[in-house]
Amino acid sequence: MKSEIIAVGSEMLTPWRQDTNSLYLTEKLNELGVTVAFKTIVGDRQRDLVSTIQTALGRTDIVAIMGGLGPTEDDLTREAVAEALSLTLRRDASQLAALHARAATWRIPMPANNQKQADVLDSATVLANPNGSAPGQWLDVTYSGYRKLLMLLPGPPNECKPLFDEACLPLLRQVLPVRHIAKRTLRAAMIPESQADSLLAPIYTAYKDVETTILAHAGDIQLTLLCSKSNLETAQKRVDELAGRMEEALDEYLYSSHGENLEQIVLDYLGLRQATLAVAESCTGGMIAQRITGVSGSSRSFLGGAIVYSNEMKTTLAGVPYELITQHGAVSAEVARALAHGIRLRTGATIGLGITGIAGPTGGTETKPVGLVHIAVSDAQKTDTLERTFRGDRERVRQWATQQALDMIRRRLM
Repeated sequence: MKSEIIAVGSEMLTPWRQDTNSLYLTEKLNELGVTVAFKTIVGDRQRDLVSTIQTALGRTDIVAIMGGLGPTEDDLTREAVAEALSLTLRRDASQLAALHARAATWRIPMPANNQKQADVLDSATVLANPNGSAPGQWLDVTYSGYRKLLMLLPGPPNECKPLFDEACLPLLRQVLPVRHIAKRTLRAAMIPESQADSLLAPIYTAYKDVETTILAHAGDIQLTLLCSKSNLETAQKRVDELAGRMEEALDEYLYSSHGENLEQIVLDYLGLRQATLAVAESCTGGMIAQRITGVSGSSRSFLGGAIVYSNEMKTTLAGVPYELITQHGAVSAEVARALAHGIRLRTGATIGLGITGIAGPTGGTETKPVGLVHIAVSDAQKTDTLERTFRGDRERVRQWATQQALDMIRRRLM
């Protein structure tokens, strides 16, 4: 069974506001075995709202509409649903009384435009909203010969989420067949998306009952497997079977079988080996340390580090010989190696990481272009270095560099 979530509000079509309710609703619908096939954001124009609602009704079984239930002229969700379904709106006396009572509780007069929040669609079930003045509405209708379920929900998250939980979920459980969705998330590092898909597509396309999605971002590949069945055990068995085959194909690129991020995996490996880590960062400016310390309990394995942008700080804090910088330049394999070795010795860590590069957009030369990064990982036995040139703006180069550095540590610890 498929659903669509529609977020209503012109403010969400600007750079300053975004829809967050749909993430919550997606999770709750998935728990019922309902797949969210579409998410739509539409502005406060009745013609656009009607078209969007009719499109959703034509392609999905369940439609959740959030927002546009307020008292102002641009709150048009009720009117748009009425037009889309050829229904009549009526002003409900009990809802109007509830609005007056709410205003009296707050000891404020109720503005006349608030009365429109008492407008109810024919055949709709009113959903009480204890956290706001706009009640929700539930519709179970026939559209183009098919049964459709519509939910009209208030937009503010502190109203939308409780109302969905307390009113919509019980109604959905009453009318929906029992379905369960099993899920697994695999993650791989530093493998191009096209290469990952060429390895995996022959495998996952054979599992028609499992939905596989691939998300790539800055050296990280996230693979999500979803399977909906009437029995959770059966669904999980199918997901786990596919996951096992994909894990085998990804081989050394795979770093997580259950969705953990790379920094968590690095810390897990450090803990297993009772090892510690320290970092000396130049071009990444503390981003590696930030990622690691974003994991609870990281202090058990992460000693700390130094942000060494200037040559003087490279020498003072990480012990890089100044002559080495003069001879090879601050952005070089030799300096990365010295950073890793030096920070390890100065902190007493088991493993030292050094990274230096040119994040851009300025500072590049013909021989050392923007995006050039040198990374080194050092322990008591050896120091490995890696040279990479990443494309993109400053932030993207830094993100790729941190991912590569963490993956180097992971592979060393493996």
